[in-house]
Amino acid sequence: MSARIFTRTNSSVLKQCLTRTGATPSLARSAVPSPTGKLYEGHIPISPLQRTILAVGSAFTALANPLRGDMVAALGETTSGIFLNRIRDQMLQDPEGRRILRERPVITSETMQLDTLRQLPDGTFGREYVRFLDDQQVSPDTREPVHYVDSEELAYVMQRYRETHDFYHTLTGLPVTVDGEIALKWFEMAQTGLPMTMLSSFFGPLRLSSEERERLFNVYVPWALENGSTGKLLMNVRWEEWMEKPVEDVQRELGVRPCPEV
Repeated sequence: MSARIFTRTNSSVLKQCLTRTGATPSLARSAVPSPTGKLYEGHIPISPLQRTILAVGSAFTALANPLRGDMVAALGETTSGIFLNRIRDQMLQDPEGRRILRERPVITSETMQLDTLRQLPDGTFGREYVRFLDDQQVSPDTREPVHYVDSEELAYVMQRYRETHDFYHTLTGLPVTVDGEIALKWFEMAQTGLPMTMLSSFFGPLRLSSEERERLFNVYVPWALENGSTGKLLMNVRWEEWMEKPVEDVQRELGVRPCPEV
């Protein structure tokens, strides 16, 4: 089973970050008064000071251990700020994006009907997507829920971003390796500008061997920046409705070339 960036793990460091300011995930709602209270299921209101401490603590932990999915998730939420607003605004400018925000579909094993996708012909997007899940022994049900985004709508935008991650692998053909995941973060940075993707893009290569860094910067990064910036904003894609299309057609319609073979 290969590693993935977003996995459920224990959240002891997260609890330590909040405890230092007098709150824990179970107490944060009462420790930080909010005029509207809990904005959505799982929402944990925190103060600006707590947000800063959690952002710094999660950044150090995520850089030291990228497999800490809870810390990667916390870093993304505490630093997303205006960037989630920008993504939401871009979605509102697109018919499919508006429909996604209105209907709020979720990506789970049940909603994607994985057994049905396994019956699709080879080469279709749905068949290759579920093949990716099976090969990596992962599930769409393992995404960390959103806790620290103080807007119900923006929390959904963040959750949608997380849930569609595996579609990006299917679309781009990037391998689930350390340099492949970093390359995907460069692609996502060009697409979204989220600070978490920038941090992973700039500091992630420090963990690579010289050969891996050479491949990353000479092959993957130029491809990622070009295709991420010129392709369609993938947050505006209703992936659930593209499953029966051939992968090549999906790539062509979205303006994303498959990653170079190395």
